[in-house]
Amino acid sequence: MTETQMKPTEEVNVSNGIYAKYIKRAMDFFLSFCAITVLSPLLIILTVVGVIAMKGNPFFTQLRPGKNEKIFRLIKFRTMSCQTDKDGNLLPDEKRLTKYGKFLRSTSLDELPELINILKGDMAVIGPRPQLVRDMVFMTEMQRMRHKVRPGLSGLAQISGRNAINWENKLEYDIEYIQNITFLGDWKIIFFTIKKVFERADISADGMETAEDLGDYLLEKGIVDKESYDEKQADALELLRV
Repeated sequence: MTETQMKPTEEVNVSNGIYAKYIKRAMDFFLSFCAITVLSPLLIILTVVGVIAMKGNPFFTQLRPGKNEKIFRLIKFRTMSCQTDKDGNLLPDEKRLTKYGKFLRSTSLDELPELINILKGDMAVIGPRPQLVRDMVFMTEMQRMRHKVRPGLSGLAQISGRNAINWENKLEYDIEYIQNITFLGDWKIIFFTIKKVFERADISADGMETAEDLGDYLLEKGIVDKESYDEKQADALELLRV
C-alpha cells in the first residue's frame, strides 16, 4: 500500500458509478441464486454431516455490521464446539475448533451458507468482509467508511493476504476497494478468490488457529490502553443489545 491510497476521511469517495449503483446488486442476486442451485447437493451433505460432527445444529449465526453499519445475522457452517470450562464459560477458540471445523475452514466450505445472506441483500459477492461488531468499534472514522457498501463473501483484502496480513493493511485494502468498485475489478477478485480456495492459502495468521480480534491486536501492540479497550468492548455489547 502507498501513502496516497489512505486518504483522510473527508476525501474517501465511495464508488457510485452505474455498475456499483445499479448492476452490482442484480449480479450478486443472480450469482448467489445460481450458486445455491448448483451447490444444493453439497449444501445438503454438509448440513447432514455437520449435524453428526457437531452433535446438533450445524449452522453458526452471528450478528455483524452490514451496509451503513446496520446489524444483520451472518450464517456459516459451525466449525467450533460449544465446550465450556467448569464455570460455564466457553473455552478458547483454538480448543473448540474441531478437526471437521479445520477442514471446513481450510477449504472455505464454512462460508457457503453466506450465499443466503447475499441472496437476501445483507451481503455482496465481493466487498469488505463483515467483521465483528467488537472489531468495528475499534476502527477509526475512516476505517469505518468500509461499511458504506455491503460486506462481501470475498474482497480485495482476502486475495491480498486474508488473515496472513495485519489489521492495518487489511482495512487499507477495504478502503481502496470501496473507492474503486468496477465490474472487471470484482471479477478479478472472484477469479483470484477461487485460486486462493484451491491453494488453501492465508487461512490464518502464523501461529494462530483463528483470526485475532482488532481490539486484542491494538491492545497487544500498545495502540490502545486497557481502559479504552474495556470501554470499546462495552460499546460493542451495547450495540448488540439494540
